Amino acid sequence: MDEPPFPSRIRNQADLFRAVACLVGLGLLLLLPSFATQTTTGLESDVTRGTEQAPHFLLTLAGLTAGFGVLLVPLVFAADRVVRRDGMRIVVGLAAAIAALGAVVALDSWIESASPAIITNALGWTKTGQTPVPADLTPVIAYVTAIRLAGRPRWQAVMWGAIALGGLASLVAGNTTALGLVATYLIGRLAGYLTLYALGTPNPRPPGTAVLAALDRLGLHPLKLTRTDDGTPARRSYLVRTRARDLDVYVLDRDQQTSGLFYRAWRGLRLRANQPRRAVRSLRRSLEQESLLSYAATAAGVRTPRLVATSEVGTEAALLAYPHVEGVPLPDLPDEGLTDDLLMGIWRQLNLLHRQRVAHRGLDGSAILVTEGRPWLVGLGGGEIAAGDLLLRIDQAQLLATLGLRVGAERAVRTASAMLGADALGGLVPLLQKVALTRETRAALRRDGKLLAALREEILRSYPEIEVEQVKLERFRPRTIFSIVGAAIAAYVLLSQLGGQDLGKLFASADWRWALLGLVAAGVSFVAAAMMVMGFVPERLPLWRTVAVQFAASFVKLVAPAAVSGIAINTRYLQKMGVRPGPAVASVGASQLVGLVIHIMLLLLMGFLTGSSRPDAEFAPSKTLMLVLLAVAAFLGLGAAVGPVRRLVARRMRRMFSGVVPRLVDVLQDPGKVATALGGTLLLTVAFVVCLDASIRAFGGSLSWTAVAVVFLTGNALGSAAPTPGGLGAVETALIFGLTVAGLPVETATSAVLLYRLLTFWLPVLPGWAAFHHLQRNDSL
Repeated sequence: MDEPPFPSRIRNQADLFRAVACLVGLGLLLLLPSFATQTTTGLESDVTRGTEQAPHFLLTLAGLTAGFGVLLVPLVFAADRVVRRDGMRIVVGLAAAIAALGAVVALDSWIESASPAIITNALGWTKTGQTPVPADLTPVIAYVTAIRLAGRPRWQAVMWGAIALGGLASLVAGNTTALGLVATYLIGRLAGYLTLYALGTPNPRPPGTAVLAALDRLGLHPLKLTRTDDGTPARRSYLVRTRARDLDVYVLDRDQQTSGLFYRAWRGLRLRANQPRRAVRSLRRSLEQESLLSYAATAAGVRTPRLVATSEVGTEAALLAYPHVEGVPLPDLPDEGLTDDLLMGIWRQLNLLHRQRVAHRGLDGSAILVTEGRPWLVGLGGGEIAAGDLLLRIDQAQLLATLGLRVGAERAVRTASAMLGADALGGLVPLLQKVALTRETRAALRRDGKLLAALREEILRSYPEIEVEQVKLERFRPRTIFSIVGAAIAAYVLLSQLGGQDLGKLFASADWRWALLGLVAAGVSFVAAAMMVMGFVPERLPLWRTVAVQFAASFVKLVAPAAVSGIAINTRYLQKMGVRPGPAVASVGASQLVGLVIHIMLLLLMGFLTGSSRPDAEFAPSKTLMLVLLAVAAFLGLGAAVGPVRRLVARRMRRMFSGVVPRLVDVLQDPGKVATALGGTLLLTVAFVVCLDASIRAFGGSLSWTAVAVVFLTGNALGSAAPTPGGLGAVETALIFGLTVAGLPVETATSAVLLYRLLTFWLPVLPGWAAFHHLQRNDSL
């Protein structure tokens, strides 16, 4: 037997998953009183009434039993483990108990010093007058969790019974509340699971000797066993030499069934094509699934190793044995071996698999072996039986990307066309998305980021007559989660700023003539934005239709960040107006780049003038601005000094502004376009500054025009960078803070910012919606 030594302890991802679940439960527990005040109050009343009606003798007996049991039962179990030479289990349990006790002490100290209302409401601090999390129960719960009593039902019943009696005694004595007991349980469990994950658990995986014994019981007569994986996959693999032939043996370990659990759960939520299935399979279920897939593939005539035998290896693992195939994985195959016949042979094997409605779901390079010029499909463990059309098409898109990584887009499309036909190949265009591909393929695409676009373009070039139907594979994008979280945080910050302000009085006394001026300035900003787009496009664009597009972009801001919505809408509009996709993206990128440069220059200039606005001041910028600029410069310098960060930024910038310079050269050759572009960029800033200044004056405030410009430029930059829709929350917070620092009262600054956002963000939504649908009906968007 040739096998590296097994580690004595391993980290089980299931423990981390359970710890996260406990943490989420604690968060929900703390939020419960805020949303269900009557329910929690009624629960406390019912518990108190029930304990008062219980016989005093029984309650006293339960308290005495719990007091002895909570301490005595763990000690007896510890003595039993020490006698059986299993003392390490007790050491881990004591470490968990100490961690839980430290958490309770820290919670007690935090409540005494900070006393947040949400904690006191949830745990009943005001009722009990002392820590509502019993310091004697939490360590015991953590101890019981960490010592792993699975398989010992009697010990489990005794220990959890003692803990339950202890909780009841604390509740009767008024030392805790019902929610406090739930928090006690969750904190103890959390400490136990985190300790288990940190220190590891005894390795339950059977060694190679157990695998040999299982193979011998199957009558395969193994002679030599050699470990062939690198220790990282979710299952072990061995090359086994028997009297008759060589076998590839794969071992499924029970503890590794949770390997990659978070990734599978996240992918299952995001990808619409996922069929309903469990993120965590039992050992028996995994064994049956892979066996069934192997039999189905063999019955379909696919060239794949035929399953020889299956068997459980003890209670913690199972094995599957296949005939050994001497093949070379596709990524390692020499270029001269990548013939067109081989590529079409791979497609034939996939077609045979799909005829039986079996999806492979993992067709990266490692799933294709080549033996004497013939392809074999392996790694069917993650496939699906009775797969739908979408899963089968995703398989085809995955294989097209895998082959494209080896032979390029042109050969991959040409050989796929010979096997699939024009219609099937055209149906793969919308499925060539990273989210549909395997993790290994996505990692390879980071080194060749243009492959998917090249595959799509090659298909459309070969078959220009096919119609591409859009397919939405993602239920949501990660940026959507960030937007929701960011919007919630921003709303919380904004509402906290509005609390205690008498805004009604201020609005009643406002001078609405200034508000009318602000409304006019807000309308001018849409004309200025249209001028920006028209100035950076050498082709002629109609003015009022372009203005309508800017109104449509204001409607899209409700569901997308400010910078993303404008870029997407304008790029789509240019394409509809006959501009090719590449130049359209380059034109919008050019406008964004020039706008960014002018924005920075105006911010520096206005900050410079604001710092020198006093008559007795020298002509020098403000110290605050200089400190901010120095801090930003230091941060950028540190980022540029780190190689991976520098390369990442350079790659993103090249991708974002590729093709910008040629479009700028085209624009510079036309003085009228230059004047329109620069005039629109400056007019856009002036219009927003006038709108903000008018909003301030509507409520009796007054600031220098340069100070208002600095506040606007800073708030607009933060709003563009914020992931929330339209910069919601981030813009308001930045503007209110900036105006307050500039000298306005908080009430006036808050009212002015709310009016400014009403004029520039909320009022344009309705005309933006109308413009959006009108442009869509006219095929302009």
